[in-house]
Amino acid sequence: MQNRDEIAQALAACGYIADGELATALALMQMLRRPLLLEGEAGVGKTEVAKALACVHTAELIRLQCYEGLDQSAALYEWNYQRQLLAIEAHRGHADAIEDQIFSEKYLLERPLLAAIRRAQPPVLLIDEIDRADDEFEAFLLELLSDFQVSIPELGTINASTIPHVVLTSNGTRELSDALRRRCLYHYVDYPDVDREARIILAKVDGADASLALQIARMVESIRKEELRKMPGVAETLDWAAALVGLDVRDMHDAPDVVHETLMCLLKTHEDRARFKPEVTARLLGRVA
Repeated sequence: MQNRDEIAQALAACGYIADGELATALALMQMLRRPLLLEGEAGVGKTEVAKALACVHTAELIRLQCYEGLDQSAALYEWNYQRQLLAIEAHRGHADAIEDQIFSEKYLLERPLLAAIRRAQPPVLLIDEIDRADDEFEAFLLELLSDFQVSIPELGTINASTIPHVVLTSNGTRELSDALRRRCLYHYVDYPDVDREARIILAKVDGADASLALQIARMVESIRKEELRKMPGVAETLDWAAALVGLDVRDMHDAPDVVHETLMCLLKTHEDRARFKPEVTARLLGRVA
């Protein structure tokens, strides 16, 4: 098991700048072999945690994107009905003889959950935006996370070859059940502070220097304190940083017009963009040292 500092360093080597609490959560996740539930606003980097964890472990990342109406067949397995029908057609008149064959591994289509428990080496299983799935799917997921086994009527019970590293994310669009929360470790991913966001910019944006990265992080912090319909996430910060670097901005105070015009990288609704008149941008820029 890696300790908190070792995990933080390994994540940084993979391009993810984690705070101490997240590094501790990942250390406990490995020690206790429990799923980790990451909750927070959209755009704070929850999904990137799973990607970085896969990098740290040199493991496959298997992602299940949740949505309303997601059912077991889309998440667990399906039968390749087209191949089955072709096989039945080819053995017309001998359907009984081929019945066992068409319900075999050859005709099974793995979906993310089944794939995750059948890998020889433990993958990172990302169950993304679990709050978008229905209560019924969440109940089904509880059983899988408890036993790491699934039952396929035609094949029997399939036990996990290895236990995957499971990361669940939630944007808080609906309340998750107490049963799911009990089975997981929990960490709330907040927007990064100024120093950490500046480090993220330096790690992700080629050509950004420490001074400009700090200015951008401070400006974004001020913008997030405004009354916005949609807060800019870290991905928007990185887009803005890349735009400023690409436009050869070295000091934001020397290019206030460019700073204002490129706010389209951060502000993604008409209301928010209209609210930021040049004088508002100038006022916030004046706070940036």
